Amino acid sequence: MHLAVAARSDVGMVRSGNEDSFFAEADARRGVFVVADGMGGHAAGEVASEMAVQIVSRALLQIDSVVAPEAARRTAQALRDANRAIYDRMLAENDKQGMGTTASVLVLSDDRYLIGQIGDSRIYMLRDGALVQITKDHSYVQEQVDAGLLTPEQARYHPYSNVITRCVGAGESVEPDLYAGDVKPGDVFLVASDGLTGMLDDRRLQQILLSRSGPGRIVDALIADANGRGGLDNITAIVVQVVGFDTPGTG
Repeated sequence: MHLAVAARSDVGMVRSGNEDSFFAEADARRGVFVVADGMGGHAAGEVASEMAVQIVSRALLQIDSVVAPEAARRTAQALRDANRAIYDRMLAENDKQGMGTTASVLVLSDDRYLIGQIGDSRIYMLRDGALVQITKDHSYVQEQVDAGLLTPEQARYHPYSNVITRCVGAGESVEPDLYAGDVKPGDVFLVASDGLTGMLDDRRLQQILLSRSGPGRIVDALIADANGRGGLDNITAIVVQVVGFDTPGTG
């Protein structure tokens, strides 16, 4: 699997510190990508997101193939392990009260993707010019949309749009959502914190992802656009372009 990857995190235009963390690593065999958006104040949020990224990425790097029977179970367990570690640290340290983080993970291998998600850091796929949000936010406004009480447009500008209903580290246990599907040459994946998706709507994300640029320029354009609209939160984006797959005999 040939992947072109770029990842970057930016403090934004308002916050004094960056509570986002990310991990991005790809080789010919597979790619592992994680975004975590911490909460609980700068000291606590930064610690929570770093812990989640370290624990989850270490576990995911041990997965040789997403089609292996244990891949989904190990992905979910990695997120549960991160939850327990962050929760225990929050209980042990007074200055970490309220600590937590989102965590969205993407693993690519064997022409397939596997996603694990807790919180509202999103994963999108661009295929044949169409942008699809694969994950569903664990948020108050998403629940209102699902219940038919808010439209997606109303949810976007709702005063509680940043209130999440599930996060890593808030309780003794948490259940991640898992998604899986096929991957085709030309697909583009975006893993992002809400500092990006809260500033740019899906139409604007699609426009930038459709540009014929490499992933580095796309990431820079996404962050610049979010900052140009106010940069109200920390902004993290990972862009993964699926260039192609190995064929038999090519190594």
